[in-house]
Amino acid sequence: MERTSAFKGHIIDLVARRIFGGEIIVNQGKITAITPCDVEDSAPYILPGFIDSHVHIESSMMTPVEFARIALTHGTVGAVCDPHEIANVLGTEGIRFMLDLAHLTSFRFAFGMPSCVPSCNPDIETAGFLLGSDVVAEFMKRDDIYFLAEMMNFPGVLGADPEVMAKIASAKAAGKPVDGHAPGLVGEPRAQYAAAGISTDHECTSIETGRAAVASGMIVQIREGSAAKDYAALAPLITEAPGQVMFCTDDCHPNDFMRGHIDRIVRRAMTEGYELLDILTAACLTPVKHYGIPAGLLQVGDAADFIVISDITPQFRVLQSCIGGQTVFSSSDPSVASQSLLQSVQIQKDLVPHMINNFNAKPITVADIARTPQAEEHIIEASDGSLFTVHSLGAVTDDVQKLVVIDRYSGNATPKVAYIRGFGLTCGAVAQSIAHDCHNIVAVGSDDEQLVRVINRVIEMKGGIAVSDGQMMEDLPLPIGGLISPLCGHELAFRCELLDEVIKRAGCKFHSPFITLAFMCLPVIPQLKLTDKGLFDSVQFKFVQ
Repeated sequence: MERTSAFKGHIIDLVARRIFGGEIIVNQGKITAITPCDVEDSAPYILPGFIDSHVHIESSMMTPVEFARIALTHGTVGAVCDPHEIANVLGTEGIRFMLDLAHLTSFRFAFGMPSCVPSCNPDIETAGFLLGSDVVAEFMKRDDIYFLAEMMNFPGVLGADPEVMAKIASAKAAGKPVDGHAPGLVGEPRAQYAAAGISTDHECTSIETGRAAVASGMIVQIREGSAAKDYAALAPLITEAPGQVMFCTDDCHPNDFMRGHIDRIVRRAMTEGYELLDILTAACLTPVKHYGIPAGLLQVGDAADFIVISDITPQFRVLQSCIGGQTVFSSSDPSVASQSLLQSVQIQKDLVPHMINNFNAKPITVADIARTPQAEEHIIEASDGSLFTVHSLGAVTDDVQKLVVIDRYSGNATPKVAYIRGFGLTCGAVAQSIAHDCHNIVAVGSDDEQLVRVINRVIEMKGGIAVSDGQMMEDLPLPIGGLISPLCGHELAFRCELLDEVIKRAGCKFHSPFITLAFMCLPVIPQLKLTDKGLFDSVQFKFVQ
């Protein structure tokens, strides 16, 4: 029996770039007719759902099923996902884990195949797996793989490294786009990077790098995540290049995710006076077109994927999210939310006996991280709201703490120790198994005893986060790869708020200290980072100690 339903309101047609009163007829999950008609001024607005154009679900600490449930409450109906966090830990097993869970939802997931696992040569850092071009080529043939994920090895692209070029070639052979990752690249190197077939970049952090990417024909993903916030610098591109802009969160912590998603970026752009249809083109249309996501765009014959919002002011509320003609979120019908939660809880419950991990680190002692600072040390300068660091030389003063990284995979690793300024810890420490991209253990603290305390708690949990304010310790186990929890999103957000309170009491002023800490190990983002192999200069691309 056919199921027909009607939705009436102000229709925002981003393909034709017009807004009109009308009625949408949905039959068996597809839009069969759109009829213009008069509607009240107070009628809601119907538009294609928001799409996150680049996100690592693992950073939400949620499974894809729970991520989808929370995203839908914010009007996000799809996401372009790079599973390279879990791939670094668990290889193809981790990728399949994410895909299998994604298939249990109606959410419009578009997963990519990680291109850089690990992100660097194994001589630079230790990862759980190495995914070569042969494995990448096989996955690129899958229908549920939509693109080659961020090509972080831009020096390899510029130098025509055979392995790198083979991965790009496999994406081209499959007719799928290649995502970029090229911080600071401008001029001829940027043009050469784009000419290799790389079509997007989410690492533009200044209007100069954004304009350089646009000039080379690339699409700029304006990122506003928990730690990396580039909207303020790149927002002019919404007007300058409306067809070459998308919005993304990249890495979004649970407590931030609960408060908002792509809708927050849309509201901010509306507040600042950018043209509504340009904003929504970036938020809804361009990602669907670029990646070939099977999400509807409010055209006859499309899948009935759309959201209903209260109005088109920056204070709009998401009233309803629909996928395939089914209401998957409703602000006024509690039965929809209850059913969605029950489904997610059941999937999470069934998942528990099958959780996967790769964690072999052994407990450490204070002697393992003991180090007497020299008169002049290399110091990592970290700052709030940025994944970049500054490389300085100087004395270890009271505002400098120890940074420790430990290989989680081998089971007999020697901790590596360096010095970092910016976290401001005066009476405690934090350790976690979230450390982009190899996800070894990373910790920063005010003294060695506190460092050992939180590091050993993470080891005891076989992955997670532990924070001490010198006396009280809070923790969050992440039993799936040391990255993901089977808890529901609201519980994860609550636990993250507790962790945040403890680290603030310990002296840290950063908005997102856990994500910032996670990037203190990533050697492909300048300037100075600490891996499990030592202190690495990401500009000179060499170890300094």
